[in-house]
Amino acid sequence: MSTENKVLAKSILENLGGASNINEYTHCMTRLRVKVIDASLVNLDTIKRTEGVLGVVEEETLQIILGPGKVTVVTEAFGQLIDEAGGLDLSERAAQKKSELKAKNQTPFKLFLRRIASIFIPLIPALVASGLITGITKSVVQAEWLAADSQLALILTAIGSGLFAYLGILVGINAAKEFGGSPALGGLAGILVINPAVGDIQLFGEALLPGRGGLIGVLFAAIFIAIVEKKVRPFVPQSLDIIVTPTVALLVTGIVTYIVFMPLGGFISDLITKGLLSVLDLGGIVAGFVLGAAFLPLVVTGLHQGLTPVHLELINSIGDDPLLPILAMGGAGQVGAAFAIYAKTKKKRLKRAIGGALPSGMLGIGEPLIFGVTLPLGRPFLTACLGAGVGGAFQAYFNIATVAVGVSGLPLTFLVHAHQIILYLVGLLIAYIAGFLFTYGFGFKDEMAGEFD
Repeated sequence: MSTENKVLAKSILENLGGASNINEYTHCMTRLRVKVIDASLVNLDTIKRTEGVLGVVEEETLQIILGPGKVTVVTEAFGQLIDEAGGLDLSERAAQKKSELKAKNQTPFKLFLRRIASIFIPLIPALVASGLITGITKSVVQAEWLAADSQLALILTAIGSGLFAYLGILVGINAAKEFGGSPALGGLAGILVINPAVGDIQLFGEALLPGRGGLIGVLFAAIFIAIVEKKVRPFVPQSLDIIVTPTVALLVTGIVTYIVFMPLGGFISDLITKGLLSVLDLGGIVAGFVLGAAFLPLVVTGLHQGLTPVHLELINSIGDDPLLPILAMGGAGQVGAAFAIYAKTKKKRLKRAIGGALPSGMLGIGEPLIFGVTLPLGRPFLTACLGAGVGGAFQAYFNIATVAVGVSGLPLTFLVHAHQIILYLVGLLIAYIAGFLFTYGFGFKDEMAGEFD
């Protein structure tokens, strides 16, 4: 690990109030997410100005934007420093958790969306890897460069599709953990929904369909089994807990899942997919513009990860996802805006920030550009949204859709239908150009960049 990353981790930790002030920490693709015990000990201004920090988001957790790759090594160094200082104080953590839960209850909808995001964020690397392999394989087969029944195609298909066949188990594990239950029981909740044996069950005169309700049904079941587990445990003698509690939780959840959660999940899934498709059909380019333009503000809040189950449900229900290419234009508009700023500014520090963040932006990781460049400048963030809207309108007009879930930008090329690849790239270029023109024309003046002097 480089000295630079260790120094950055140390600086962040010191300005967060030291190891004794850290309640929890984790990271996603670009952000170090920290919960502190005493917010008054945090020096946010210094953290924001620290070299290597691209921005800070103040939400349920403090989210320090470091960028892809870098966040992993800095988080490792951050954790080592905490361990050297004696680790996290569990009693302080418990007290802080209690106060956090009280605060969270004041905004239940935002809390729920963040919890859904927390379930899917750890799965992003697996979704990206599996999605790319699946998408590339399908594109190569559709282009007839590889026979669908060849051994290589079958091997690649098995590697790429495995996650999506058993994703319900991983989602169940994460959902149970997020809601305070046992991960293993959460995994069982996922199995309840996807188990092929479900097809032998007849309820109300109809056979159950394995997987009915999709990930929404899994989320219901996993959250429910965590709740049942916690409710049952206080009434069970400690010596019998390992036997009675999981058995009762699984039995009750299984019955409720087959009678309620799978039909309900299926109904909600149909409502979401048919509703979105109706919006796109009726709204056309207008709907595409609005959805594309609105995505970047959602990224700022960190709630965009809560859309992952929607994307997966679309693929599960109709076989592809027409929403992802539209939302992917958010990053493209951002890239175009960044190019415009780079072309107009004379500030070397700003040019360096853009140069470091642009490659990630083009590869679908837009947060370094958002928090390091356009959002601090203000108006360029809005013109980036407008550029994204233009690209989103194009994608909606031509009904571009992906066959798997993955990162946006150029890598998404491998996930769209083979016959739509050129159209997707044209839409991406249009979003680049629109973001550039809006920003260059009226979105940026060099005097806006005083903090980059």
